[in-house]
Amino acid sequence: MIAHPDAPRLLSGARLSKSFPGVQALDAVDFDLQAGEVHALVGENGAGKSTLVRLIAGIVKPDGGHFLLDGHPYAPRSKAEAEAHGIRMVMQELNLIANLSIAENIFLGAMPHRFGVIRTGRMDAAAREIMTRVGLGELDPALPVNRLSIGQQQMVEIAAAVGGAVAARARCRILILDEPTASLTATESEMLFAQVELLRGRGVAIVYISHRMEEVKRLADRITVMRDGRRIATAPARELSTEDIIGLMVGRPLSRIENEPGDRAGDVALRVVGLSRGRWVREVSFEAHRGEILGFAGLMGSGRTELMRAIFGADRLDRGGIFLHGSTRPARIRSPRDAVRLGLALLTEDRKGQGLLLPASIRENISLPQLAQLARWGWVDGAAETALAVRSIQQFCIKCASAEQPASELSGGNQQKVVIAKWLARKAEVLIFDEPTRGIDVGARFDIHQLLIGLAARRKAVLVVSSDLLELMTICDRIAVMSLGRLTGILPRAQWSQEKIMALALSRHLNAKQGAFTHDESV
Repeated sequence: MIAHPDAPRLLSGARLSKSFPGVQALDAVDFDLQAGEVHALVGENGAGKSTLVRLIAGIVKPDGGHFLLDGHPYAPRSKAEAEAHGIRMVMQELNLIANLSIAENIFLGAMPHRFGVIRTGRMDAAAREIMTRVGLGELDPALPVNRLSIGQQQMVEIAAAVGGAVAARARCRILILDEPTASLTATESEMLFAQVELLRGRGVAIVYISHRMEEVKRLADRITVMRDGRRIATAPARELSTEDIIGLMVGRPLSRIENEPGDRAGDVALRVVGLSRGRWVREVSFEAHRGEILGFAGLMGSGRTELMRAIFGADRLDRGGIFLHGSTRPARIRSPRDAVRLGLALLTEDRKGQGLLLPASIRENISLPQLAQLARWGWVDGAAETALAVRSIQQFCIKCASAEQPASELSGGNQQKVVIAKWLARKAEVLIFDEPTRGIDVGARFDIHQLLIGLAARRKAVLVVSSDLLELMTICDRIAVMSLGRLTGILPRAQWSQEKIMALALSRHLNAKQGAFTHDESV
């Protein structure tokens, strides 16, 4: 169903405004939705996209302006009130209860029961049906969500929204998806897209927020571009090219990423030999050179993140050796503390949960790994700490009010820059980036790519795990591919293609016997 300019509006908002301390998040924004359309919201981090949809979803209240739903005033006082009107939202930040099962999270607040007793069997059966539709059919509905990967947890959130009409919930009339594919593999994303098409065909209006332009162009009927809290443009998707959208978003030209491979790789900085850890990592061997970017591709469950955690000492090895800086003796890495001491850094895919102290200031986050170097007689030199933070803010173009601003108040791209600055201040020689641009906008993504290329130019060894093949093919010198815990190939730039990489990523899945793998096969 294609949106028509004369079609009736299911939802309309006029002159919507919202401010937070020191920030005008929305400034007199107009926005409308038609039944059966996908309306994409695009813009850099901090443009106001998430604030706008949070107003629609009843999570925050506007300071000015108003909504009409079906032509009647709509002013939800809570998320529950918005859901009663058929408006559901899958937020970028996961909103699951970790110790509850997948089924319990899907039907939270509407669990099937009889005489006050939850009918677990019926709930699990209904959950399995919904999970199958979004690609989680191989998982046990009774599995606690804290045992799932970030991507799988994201799919559980989507399953809860897609199955929101089940078990006495209000019919979903408006579905808001905020960066729904940020943690998903290509296969999972395709399943999501199929659900979006199905819901659109049923007349559901979908607000789709994404930094991935190929998704926006594929799915959207209309596109609204936002910048600095204002609506810059709204137009049919077919009338806007990708270049048009990016230009409206950032308000400045972005030059092409240039990475000249093959001429800067130097000595071996990291050599991994026969590394194994449980069923996740199995006899993996590779070398990473100074001055190169080595990418790691693979489907969810391939073992990429587990491999990096094992190298960094976050998980104990079963066997294998890790050799650093050309040494013939294996490095003794039993903890992240050992890894940091030896010049390794790991920037995790969950920057908010594992990479930053969100309530702490930018200054405190950047100085944290090098407090010993900043201390004198047991006291941290405040002037030196502040000077380090200010230099890092300038070097990495971190957009902030000051070095004392809490990390929680920064956009995703600027939070990622703080994490990078933290480790570079430590002078790490081998840097591991796990999903470095997940959930950040096109401008910040460009900046991060330039930073990674710059690190390689400074003779650092850079390892990048990414679910985005185009990202890896843009910035990497070589791409290593993993499948069900094993390294199935390493391709130099001259030999790779999307087809070859996907064939290697799927190779062990195709060869695995039915039932030989369980959790690993949930891709």
